[in-house]
Amino acid sequence: MSIKADYFEVFGLARKLEIDPEELQRRFYEMSRRVHPDFFQTGTPGEQAGSLERSALVNRAYRTLRDLVSRVEYLIQLEEGRETKEGAAGIKPEAPGDLLAEMLEVQEALQGAKADGLDEAARERVKAEHARLLERRAVEEDGLRVLAREWDGVGDGDGNREALLERMKRVLAARAYLNTVINDLGEALGGEAQNHVSHRRH
Repeated sequence: MSIKADYFEVFGLARKLEIDPEELQRRFYEMSRRVHPDFFQTGTPGEQAGSLERSALVNRAYRTLRDLVSRVEYLIQLEEGRETKEGAAGIKPEAPGDLLAEMLEVQEALQGAKADGLDEAARERVKAEHARLLERRAVEEDGLRVLAREWDGVGDGDGNREALLERMKRVLAARAYLNTVINDLGEALGGEAQNHVSHRRH
């Protein structure tokens, strides 16, 4: 296994976005057993170092590919040769202007409510807005699943590939902005908010 192999290649997978999670987990366990440092304790220093490096690669690959959002981010990185994680330096994907305006209004309303003190009525409004944006984020993620299926259906020479990458980047950008406001609302609510942090973490 090449240390520089991309994460799809690590598990012998095509560069597709729809992956059977059980099959991925099976391949992960199989690869982990094959390269685990415990099996190289009596090896040379070079063999031990190589085992640690390969084991770390397998773990990184699995953490990335087991989640659709991180899988899409990684695919874009491979296809465009640059980092695409939310907040990465140099990558400023644009969310729709109407979404940005809406999120600014929500944040301004939240700041006003916090400044006045969150009484029961204000807290209920914040909770309702938090729940609404969680649903909005779920809709964006559903849209990403649709785009993933479209991506898997295009061929290498298909001109739609670039357009699909751009559409996926816009969904990721919208999701990132939603996450920011969802987290702000969740922090204001404290322990009352559920699932205010993005459900996946790299």
